[in-house]
Amino acid sequence: MAASKFYLMEAVNLFAGDHDPSNSKHLTLEEFKLPDLQEMFQEHMAGGAAVQVEFAVGIQKLESTFKLKGFDPELLTQFGLGSKKLTRFTGYGVMRDQRSGEAIQSIATIEGRLGKVAPDAYKRGELNGDEYGINQIMHYELSFGGRELIYFDWFTNTMRMNGVEQNAETNQMLGIRG
Repeated sequence: MAASKFYLMEAVNLFAGDHDPSNSKHLTLEEFKLPDLQEMFQEHMAGGAAVQVEFAVGIQKLESTFKLKGFDPELLTQFGLGSKKLTRFTGYGVMRDQRSGEAIQSIATIEGRLGKVAPDAYKRGELNGDEYGINQIMHYELSFGGRELIYFDWFTNTMRMNGVEQNAETNQMLGIRG
């Protein structure tokens, strides 16, 4: 029987845009939240049924947030209508296996629009910063120790979970080639 594993995140970095060192947020990153995975359900109460049921009908839109301390004028220029294209955000994490002490890299790649900038109120003697929201996520990847856990690409209708394509049958029947 395999021993149970317990992993804890101990460090994170985020690149906003390409991997130019000036785009690294390791000095200012306070918080980084991956998108929630939430199915959408539709309720149905059949006329002759005694119990209502619900059916999975899709997955809700993906959104991600992060919070930086200080002011980042370069990142601010990527907000909303200031940029007409999607921005690639790449998060790197160091996960630690609590039993073995092994460090494992996790990588999240998100392509979307910087759709929210919410500044903290200034208060003398305290660090202020901004909370950012990534909206219109069209591409999302999450890997752990080199193993693909999630791969989503809206343009190709690709959705892989643990390396298994979830839309293969549908895409084949609809003539969609990814």
